[in-house]
Amino acid sequence: MATSPVSIARKIDEAPMSDAERQMRVDLAACYRLIALNGMDDLLATHISARVPGKEEHFLINPYGLLFSQVTASNLVKVDLAGNIVSPSPWPINPAGFVIHSAIHGARPDVICIIHTHTVAGMAIACMEDGLLPLSQKSLRFYNRIAYHDYEGKSDDLDERSRLVRDIGNKNAMILRNHGLLVCGPTIGQAYHHMLNLEKSCKVQLAAMQSGGKLIQLSANVQEHAARQHERDDVPGNGRPNAWPALLMMLDKIDPSFRD
Repeated sequence: MATSPVSIARKIDEAPMSDAERQMRVDLAACYRLIALNGMDDLLATHISARVPGKEEHFLINPYGLLFSQVTASNLVKVDLAGNIVSPSPWPINPAGFVIHSAIHGARPDVICIIHTHTVAGMAIACMEDGLLPLSQKSLRFYNRIAYHDYEGKSDDLDERSRLVRDIGNKNAMILRNHGLLVCGPTIGQAYHHMLNLEKSCKVQLAAMQSGGKLIQLSANVQEHAARQHERDDVPGNGRPNAWPALLMMLDKIDPSFRD
């Protein structure tokens, strides 16, 4: 008899799991819900991953077959860097998701969370030869801090991983040309904030270009200064409030099932 998703979820919930992994699952499920609430999801496509705390090289990713709005803490799929599902799950994983996320998690131990999207604004900027322009305060955080990866077709070929790693280097944002956006972060909350800023940067650029007005060109000194200000703001413990707890409170009021 086939095992139901409900019974699988119960097995996962009852399996030995650290408090750190449980919290990671809750935060990652919350990130999926927030991406959906902001209209940045794409049916079954795109993916978000998080490194599982511990010595093993495992990460969590969405069950391939569910919408982002249906992701919960218990139905996230745990895989290793070879693509093996290492905890009970009735769901497969997206092959392209495995290629992209295993490449970066394997090469960047500093990265906890990776978010990849196919938004209209992100794909539009990805189709432009000049890519993201340093026009707005939002986009200045990415000045000289965004990577580019040329389109090779759907990212389901394992040999693309080495080129993804080469192209992103030590940066935490990348435009996949003719494809979409990708960000990394040392926490799930920071990765989400990074993606929100990148998405807004793309929208502002498109709106400014479509207006037909002359665009203001900022000096390289101002651009670098603004980028460093953003970097200082992103350092934990700098006195600036962290929005992540407030976002979780909002989700709990809308639909707390992400915690299940």
